[in-house]
Parts: sequence; C-alpha cells; structure tokens
Amino acid sequence: MNKLLITTSACVLFFASSSAMAAKTQNGCEIKKQRIEEQINYAKQHGNQHRVRGLEEALDNVNRYCTPESLYRDSQKEVAEKTEKVQEREAELQEEKLEGNDRSKIEKRERKLAEAQAELKEAQAELKVYKDAL
Repeated sequence: MNKLLITTSACVLFFASSSAMAAKTQNGCEIKKQRIEEQINYAKQHGNQHRVRGLEEALDNVNRYCTPESLYRDSQKEVAEKTEKVQEREAELQEEKLEGNDRSKIEKRERKLAEAQAELKEAQAELKVYKDAL
C-alpha cells in the first residue's frame, strides 16, 4: 500500500515539475489560449455548438484580460485554497487516529492527505513560475 502511495506521489510531482517547466518556456496566457483552442476544435468535431460558443467567449476573455499579473493573482488564490485543503486533510487524519479507527480508514486519510500535498506542491511550483515571469 505504501509503495502505491509513494509511486503515485512521485508521478504527481513529476508531472507538476514538467508542467512548471512547460510554463517557463511559454507565456501562461498563451498556454491558456492554446488549451481553449484545443477544446474548441474538439467541440467542433463533435458538433457541440453550445460548448463552442462558450469556449469562444472564454477565449475572447483570455485575449482581453489575461496578463502575467492576473495569472499570478489567480495562482496565489489557488495556493491558498490548496493550503487550506491540506490543513483539512491533516485534521481529518488526526481525528481518525484519535478515534482509534481501523487501519484502512487511517490509510485512506493518509492517501487523501498525500494527494492534497501533491496538489499544493504543483500549485506552488506554478506560482513560482508566474512570479518569476513578472
């Protein structure tokens, strides 16, 4: 069970670091545009006109309002949310341990905590990239 947890955490951290590296080579706003354009193409291929219109509006908003500063602010908010989630998961784990519940419940809470910690590290890496871009 612990091997699975370690392997999962390692994979998440690898993808987080490679995601951060990709962001360094491209402007964050350009990445957002590219992702939305990919979704627009997919929606067009599948005849989903409502989705296409919504995505085109999102693309227009990115073109109008996306700046390195706005990406940095959004990333700060995300780090704060992920930090709060880690704190919640830590409290849940502590509660399970104090209640003396069976090992499987404790392991489940440990997995959830590890996932939340990995998400936080990814958000922190992204924040650093956006901060360096300012």
